[in-house]
Amino acid sequence: MDSASPELGIAVIGYSFMGKAHSNGWRNISAFYPGGPAVSQRVIVGRDRERVDAAARQYGWQESATDWRAVLERDDVDIVDICTPGHLHEEIALAALAAGKHVLLEKPLANTLDEARGLAAAAATAQRDGVRSMVAFNYRRVPALALARELIAEGAIGEVREVRAAYLQDWLADERAPMTWRLRQEQAGSGVLGDLGSHLVDLLRFLLGQEVQRVTGQLRTFVASRLGEDGPEEVTVDDVAWAWLGLSDGAEASIEVSRMAFGRKNGQSLEIYGSRGALSFDLERLNELWVDEGKGPRRTLVTEADHPYLFAWWPPGHVLGWDTTFTIQAAEFVQAIAEERDPSPSFADGLRVQGVLDAVVRSNDLRRTVVIDDLV
Repeated sequence: MDSASPELGIAVIGYSFMGKAHSNGWRNISAFYPGGPAVSQRVIVGRDRERVDAAARQYGWQESATDWRAVLERDDVDIVDICTPGHLHEEIALAALAAGKHVLLEKPLANTLDEARGLAAAAATAQRDGVRSMVAFNYRRVPALALARELIAEGAIGEVREVRAAYLQDWLADERAPMTWRLRQEQAGSGVLGDLGSHLVDLLRFLLGQEVQRVTGQLRTFVASRLGEDGPEEVTVDDVAWAWLGLSDGAEASIEVSRMAFGRKNGQSLEIYGSRGALSFDLERLNELWVDEGKGPRRTLVTEADHPYLFAWWPPGHVLGWDTTFTIQAAEFVQAIAEERDPSPSFADGLRVQGVLDAVVRSNDLRRTVVIDDLV
């Protein structure tokens, strides 16, 4: 499809944090990918009429709505972008796929492994009719991480032996921080494990091209209750999670995720050690990749035109931001639709990630190492 082809109509369901981030991606797509498929921001959906109206005006949407089911019936909506809490993913995504809409779904895929299985199966069925779906693991679109993947595949650091990955935030470190839906299992599915741990598991699979086969996990809730609108309320998810993972080609990985780490606002870091070198990445310096090919580490500023994704952006040395990943993500999705190919990461990828998260929980409950079974 070229820019003269019919526009793809977009509906975003959810207007809060991720709804804002995704809206920014859709709004900028034509500015940075002018030769690609054209999109139109048709409608943004939320439960609160006043707030969703304000979001539509602020984020550049033509309309707002409060009934997502009615939006799925619209002929001018081709893509449904789901940015809701996890407990709503399954119902909305299944309905959108059944309505023949392409679906972009914010991570993690679902709240439970059974839900994830059902979504992956529905996506596979819809795919046969040309309906595309993708999970929004936006960190795959960080140019430095995409470059790391290329270097690993080329053998630049030899055989990967071990990985250390962490994703640390501090917005719950103060025990006086109020209750939120993210701390209720029935809405969020899990705590920091699903919220931040899903990103790390997906990046391990993306960077290494290996599957997790063995999991030893531990979960901890440090603050057992938080002040809600009606008084103290029990926290039913994890504050911190640790996991030790055995991968299919022999690599070993450790991950730590926390929303209790004072001083860390969005601190994602990866260290990858191979038989001939190493790579390291820090999200707070997301334009940099440190590469050691056996001669000592060197800093690579990932802003050159031949680096992944950079052809659409700025001259060398002009750095990108976190928000850029959502524009790249949207562009990759619509390009896949236009070319009638399956985008990545797929719902099947999301199911794989969900299987690892489920194994971490089971390992914590059983207090032993868990071998991941066939997920299909």
